Amino acid sequence: MKFSTSKIELQKALQKLSKATPTRSTLPILSCVLIDVSEKKTILKTTDLEITIQVEIASSFEEIGSAAIPLKTLLEITNELPDIRLTISVDDKQKTTIKTDLGTYDLMAKKPEEFPTTPEQKNSTKIEINETILKDIINSTLFAVSRDELKPALTGVLFRFSQKDFTAVSTDGHRLVKYSRNDFKTNEIDREVIVPKKFLSYLLNQLSDKKTTMFLGDNYLTAEQDKNKVLTKIIDEKFPDYNSVIPKENNKTFIIEKNILLGAIRRVSIFSNKSTHQVALSLGNKGCFITTEDPEKSSKAKEGVVGDFDGEEITIGYNAEYLKDVVSHVSGSSITIKLNTPVSAALFGNTNQEENVKSLMLLMPIRLND
Repeated sequence: MKFSTSKIELQKALQKLSKATPTRSTLPILSCVLIDVSEKKTILKTTDLEITIQVEIASSFEEIGSAAIPLKTLLEITNELPDIRLTISVDDKQKTTIKTDLGTYDLMAKKPEEFPTTPEQKNSTKIEINETILKDIINSTLFAVSRDELKPALTGVLFRFSQKDFTAVSTDGHRLVKYSRNDFKTNEIDREVIVPKKFLSYLLNQLSDKKTTMFLGDNYLTAEQDKNKVLTKIIDEKFPDYNSVIPKENNKTFIIEKNILLGAIRRVSIFSNKSTHQVALSLGNKGCFITTEDPEKSSKAKEGVVGDFDGEEITIGYNAEYLKDVVSHVSGSSITIKLNTPVSAALFGNTNQEENVKSLMLLMPIRLND
């Protein structure tokens, strides 16, 4: 195998591919990038067995073939090179040579046969989606995905495709996001799938304002952008019945400017207990306040906020980190909070919803210390 390419071209590709290279693995081959050179194109591929990334680069081929080269070493030398052209060749004993105008660098590759094969997509359906819409979907839901590997269904985002609309849902048991839009429909698909967080995180960093083409198969989901692909295995679990936990009778309403509320939470939470991160939202006719108290450190804070509250007086406790997350991810400049009791879930949403989008966020309270 032998091909030439520019330092910039290779560097950009390797930076993308490194996202699917595990830092620790019992399979040494997973630390490599598989390079496949043909007469028509040069394709680079990495996998951590959870996601697979494939990138096509512009190059000049001299000898077709494949090799699995250690990605970390290849990326490090590429980062240190100036903007020049380099030639990479691998012989039949896997000796790899990187040749530039500055010098020659040798390392050992691994046999390409050891590299895991890319799963075959069966019964796949094509879905085209505007990248601005996809970015909004991911941004709105990814933060509430669970990190608990013992609950695999919650470690991804539920995508529900239908002929009428599209819905995305994520939850970690403390927070829940339900995001729907009626301007993204799929006439061919009426199906629910759970998409892993890692796949969506990678996509989010690659999105611009073009179109992403997805291929939804029986067990896998692939996204294509230009000549690049990323593939993931769908989480084969049943997502919980999210509609049953969304309260219908929250009759207390608090409307406030998002940045005013977020700023108060950030300042007050500095003085909260570092284990519980407990803050309280006190709403009533005498005013609206964010408060906290930590008896262990004899610290406390109270800040008044200007908002419009309608309903009976209520004081409700929250984990400040969760509360900041929810408030910061509500779109728009004004936020509406609907509450019921100090021990029931509250609903957060944009006061002025977009025409084609419906988004609500649920946050469970915590019991306040007496």
